[in-house]
Amino acid sequence: MKTYVDLLLFLLLWLIALNFSLGETVMAMELTSQAFKNEGEIPSKYTCQGEDISPPLSWSGVPAGTKSLALIVDDPDAPDPANPKMTWVHWVLFNIPPQITTLPEGVKEAELPPGVKSGLNDWQRTGYGGPCPPIGRHRYFFKLYALDRVLDGLDLPTKAELEAAMKGHVLAKAVLMGTYKKK
Repeated sequence: MKTYVDLLLFLLLWLIALNFSLGETVMAMELTSQAFKNEGEIPSKYTCQGEDISPPLSWSGVPAGTKSLALIVDDPDAPDPANPKMTWVHWVLFNIPPQITTLPEGVKEAELPPGVKSGLNDWQRTGYGGPCPPIGRHRYFFKLYALDRVLDGLDLPTKAELEAAMKGHVLAKAVLMGTYKKK
């Protein structure tokens, strides 16, 4: 029995070594913005106190087999970070083609890549709605999901409806978090 276990261990280590010798690396999906660093402050330009436009977003490391991407931006600190009662949804996008790696600053719905669809935010409209916290410093999570399918049959879904449709189809997830407090 010990010889069998030793042989399996040897083969496993050999396969790992072979993978590294071929130069293959596993890269995690990453979401970034030129406008703010992860866990940094979101500039007021992208909030209700500024131009209320979407920040530029870029991503990398989308896994093989990805058929579409989805983006959800939300604030789990509403209305008061000291006593949160709900998660406020700021932006819902889905069916982003996997070859797309950026969304430009201030992207309008008419400028989205072909096939990209919008869901409803908590203002009951489509598109980006920037941070506008009533009290305190809030956290805003930009969440990008790599999916193994295109999501058909959704018409202006809410975040909850989109998450239900994505269930069991998420290959990878990347999160960028920014904070904001009204001046």
